[in-house]
Amino acid sequence: MRLNPCIALRRGGILLALCLPDLSSAQSGLQVHGNFSSDAQYYTDDAEIGAVAPPQDLGVNAWGNVIFTYGDFQAGVRLESYEPALLGYPAGQPYKGSGLGYRYASYTRDDLEVTVGNFYEQFGQGLVLRSYEERYLGVDNALDGARVRYRPVPGIYLKGLIGRQRFGFDNGTTKGPGVVRGLDGELSLSELFGEKWTCTSNLVLGGSFVSKYQEDKDPLYVLPENVGAWAARLNFTTPKWNVYAEYAHKINDPNGKNGFIYKDGNALLVNATYSTRGLGITAGAHAFDNMFFQSDRAAPTPFDLNINYLPPLTKQHTYNLPATLYPYATQPNGEVSYQGEIFYKFKKGTPLGGKYGTKLAVNASTAIALDSTAVPLAGDSARTGYRTNSLFNFDLGLPNKYFTDVNVELRKKIGANWELALTYLYLEYNIDVIQGKPGKPLVFADIVVLEGLHNFSDRTSLRFELQHLWSAQDHGNWATALAELTFSPHWFVAALDQFNYVTFDSTFPREGDPEAAPERVHYPLASVGYIRGANRFQLSYGRQRAGIFCVGGVCRQVPAANGLTLSITSTF
Repeated sequence: MRLNPCIALRRGGILLALCLPDLSSAQSGLQVHGNFSSDAQYYTDDAEIGAVAPPQDLGVNAWGNVIFTYGDFQAGVRLESYEPALLGYPAGQPYKGSGLGYRYASYTRDDLEVTVGNFYEQFGQGLVLRSYEERYLGVDNALDGARVRYRPVPGIYLKGLIGRQRFGFDNGTTKGPGVVRGLDGELSLSELFGEKWTCTSNLVLGGSFVSKYQEDKDPLYVLPENVGAWAARLNFTTPKWNVYAEYAHKINDPNGKNGFIYKDGNALLVNATYSTRGLGITAGAHAFDNMFFQSDRAAPTPFDLNINYLPPLTKQHTYNLPATLYPYATQPNGEVSYQGEIFYKFKKGTPLGGKYGTKLAVNASTAIALDSTAVPLAGDSARTGYRTNSLFNFDLGLPNKYFTDVNVELRKKIGANWELALTYLYLEYNIDVIQGKPGKPLVFADIVVLEGLHNFSDRTSLRFELQHLWSAQDHGNWATALAELTFSPHWFVAALDQFNYVTFDSTFPREGDPEAAPERVHYPLASVGYIRGANRFQLSYGRQRAGIFCVGGVCRQVPAANGLTLSITSTF
């Protein structure tokens, strides 16, 4: 009996069929792989932290990918379920129901790749186009359409695409009203000239053009239906240096995030890295001016239908207190940012290096407002809103300052089985601008973190963190303790406690009330996990603090919660 397998998917009353080649003649050429992930949380009320269980008590996010590869052909589907979605998820438009979230088919032949259906893509650093997914933020602006990639000769790379963006999920994906179109080209000189290129360095040049189309139905303004943006970039590399620069320009794009002003947008990003044995130096700067770029000018939130991505220059911390209390989110309408970092490793046998060597990292970053002057609003094209006086503004005074982070990390192995890291951070955080809390003062915070790792044996290890934050603003002082015990290759257990122990007085009144009682709130969380092959199970119980959760400069609000969480991941 000869088999011709097909996968049938029903969406909106339409039956979709994905048929594979005859397995009896090509069994060895067919490859199937994928993954599954699910997070389920059972909620309970907790008046002390303001957690309220939803009517269904249980939230579930689940998704599974299946990818088929056969020679030059590849196809894939992703099924998703939110019955209902976890509280605070996703970052933008709500997700609900179960259905098909992603599907595509692609073919590659003679350096030409064609994809139809859903796809992700990025031009340069993403200043004019980045279609991507950040699963645990709920950010997904996948394009649905067609994409072509072509390499006519080695060193020249061309891309073209058209499609509409994923907007939300309602028993399947919903799409935004705008159409996105883009072209990108890149030239690598060392690849193009091959053996004739005798230099140890390389220069890569690139350029992009992206436009969106959306019909103008606005009764008040005459809005541009086609909005274009272009970008140019270069990347120069040597064995020790890496220099990257990209400039982007967007024509006037009146939208709900900039108050429907007719002003062009600009973005400039420059990064330079020097590295040699035991030493690394990085410096960077960027300026963003009116760079919200969404395929729907009336997108309901800043997380929906973003065409571009504006990378942050601030350090993305992994420690609990700086990562969850005061992370920085990029301000697309206008910011200037600087960052510098020095990494140095003291050699073994030196006074500071000792027996095993010592690693030192110093990082500093800041983000400030643009230097601009307001312009009186007039009709349509004269509604420019403001004039930018200087692209890179050095005014660090209030209220221009958004964020400052100065941190020092010292990491050292102190024995065959011990390694310690000591980190100090100083933060200045404009909670009014970054988290949208008007009237709140600038937050000043000092944070100290001690991290340790002890290996009992090749299979058993203990990692711990002790963290403390001092602040006389916002929620005051915090302490965090974390311990993770791993029994390789299968088991691990972890315990975490965040403790907010504010002491109010005349210099730090609670919401203007100096008589308010001080808080003493613990946020404990315990977890146990089991790993077997490609399968991972984790069960957690405890409290979740209300606040913001960030990845790569993109953040979402999460509510206070208390309950039991089960996470399962699997790959095949």
